[in-house]
Amino acid sequence: FYLHRFFHVVEKLAESRPIRRAAQITAYAITKAQIAGQDATRRVLRSETLKQVRQEAGQVPQDIGQVGSRLKRVGDTFINEVKEGLKDGSRHIKK
Repeated sequence: FYLHRFFHVVEKLAESRPIRRAAQITAYAITKAQIAGQDATRRVLRSETLKQVRQEAGQVPQDIGQVGSRLKRVGDTFINEVKEGLKDGSRHIKK
């Protein structure tokens, strides 16, 4: 008896406008988050920093100075990409 009554209450709530609207908003937010995640993944995979890290990881350094210069180049590329991403993001927000 209790489960049947509980099911009936849940069914009535699901038919109400506020609950339907909440479900629509939730579905919209999840979809937007998935799209943003896919976009971020594409950007990372196209990233120059990622390409440099993969390239540098495949090479054996001759001395410790070479390691430092490689890390600096990768860091500089990363910083430039972050700056470009911030500029792009602020342009996107202004639209």
